[in-house]
Amino acid sequence: MSVNVNRSVSDQFYRYKMPRLIAKVEGKGNGIKTVIVNMVDVAKALNRPPTYPTKFFGCELGAQTQFDSKNDRYIVNGSHEANKLQDMLDGFIRKFVLCTECDNPETDLTQTLHIHPQKPTSYDSGSASVKKEKEKKNRKKDKENGSGSGEAGNDENIDAPQAVDGDDDDEDWAEETTEEAQRRRMEEISDHAKNLTLSEDLEKPLEERVNLFYNFVKYKKENATIDAADKEILAEAERLDVKAMGPLILSELLFNENIRDQIKKYKRHFLRFCHNNKKAQKYLLGGFECVVKLHKVQLLSRVPIILKDLYDADMLDEDVIFAWAEKVSKKYVSKELAKEIHAKAAPFVKWLKEAEEESEGSEEEEEEEEENVEVSYLYQWYISRNNQLLLLLLISHNRTGSTLLPTSSCKYYL
Repeated sequence: MSVNVNRSVSDQFYRYKMPRLIAKVEGKGNGIKTVIVNMVDVAKALNRPPTYPTKFFGCELGAQTQFDSKNDRYIVNGSHEANKLQDMLDGFIRKFVLCTECDNPETDLTQTLHIHPQKPTSYDSGSASVKKEKEKKNRKKDKENGSGSGEAGNDENIDAPQAVDGDDDDEDWAEETTEEAQRRRMEEISDHAKNLTLSEDLEKPLEERVNLFYNFVKYKKENATIDAADKEILAEAERLDVKAMGPLILSELLFNENIRDQIKKYKRHFLRFCHNNKKAQKYLLGGFECVVKLHKVQLLSRVPIILKDLYDADMLDEDVIFAWAEKVSKKYVSKELAKEIHAKAAPFVKWLKEAEEESEGSEEEEEEEEENVEVSYLYQWYISRNNQLLLLLLISHNRTGSTLLPTSSCKYYL
C-alpha cells in the first residue's frame, strides 16, 4: 500500500507516493532488532540513500543501526512498531526531503562548501539567494524606467528604499564566511543532522574507514584527552563499523617499549573491544606482534611476560591464545620474526595448558570426593539402621522370653 510522501497532504491524487514502511522484529532479549524490509523502495521514492533514513531512526530512538547493502537489510536495534517508524519518517521527510519554500519533495540533498544545515531545494522554486538577486534586479529596472517613484518616493521619512535601491553592484549576497559566522551555523546544526551527514562514512571502503578511526584516536592522544575517551573511541569504531579492528589500531598508537605499564593504564579501553569478542582479541595479538617488531630489542625476550599480562587483564582468552600458538602467520610481521615470537611464547602457552589441565583435574577430584562422602553417609546410615534393628530384637526377646520374634513382628519396630 502506498501513501503520500507528504502525509500532511490528504489529496488522494497527489502525484508523489511512497510505499508504507514494513517492519519485522527479529531475535529475543538483548539481541532483538527491527528489520525495515522495504527500506530500499522507500528511499528510492524519496530520492535518498537508504542509509540516511535508517540512521535518522537510530538517532531519534537512541539505538544502534546496521546496514547490509548487499542483502538490502537495514536494521535498527530494539523492537519498534511500523507505525512509530512511519511517523518518524515524516520528520525525516520534513527536514531533508521537502523543499523549504514550496514543500515539493522533488529535491536533491547537497552540501555546500560552508558547514551549515543541509536544506533541500526544489527544482521549481530555486534557492532563496537566487530569489533575492532577481528581486534586486527588478527593483533596479523599475528605478531606471521611473516606475519605482511611487509610494516610497513620496514618503521622505522612510530611509529603507534609499538603502535598498542604492547603486551597490558589489554587494555580496552570499553567506558570511567569518569564523564567528561559521561557529554560529555549527551551533544551529542539530545532532540528528550531524549524525545523518556522518553516516556517509559507512559507504566508504574499509581502508578509508580504518584511516578515519586511526586519525580520531591519534587526535585524542595528541590532545591528551585519550585517558577518559574510551567510550568515545568505542562509539567512533561502531559508527565506522570497524570495532573488531579497534585493538589493532589502539596497539599501534598506545603501546611502545613500556607496554607492561600501558596495559594497566589502557586496560579499560581495550576491554571495551575485546570482552567476549574473539575476533577483536585476534587483532590484539596481531597488534602485539607489530609492537614487538617496532621494539624488538626491548620486547622480544619479554614476550611470555607480556602475554601473561594481557591474559591477567582479561584481554585474551585461553582458546584464542591456543589457536594463535598453533599456527605461525606472516600477516603482521615477517615469518622469521613470527617464529621467534612463538618460540618465546611457548613456555607461557605450556604453563597455560598445564594450569587448565590441573583445574580440570581438581574439578574431577572434587566430584569424586563428593561421591565418596555420599557413599560414606549411606553406609553409616545403613549400619545405624541395622544396629537399631538388632537392639529391637534383643528387647523383644527379653519381653517374650522367646528366642526371636518372627520377621513380620520385626517390621513393626522398623
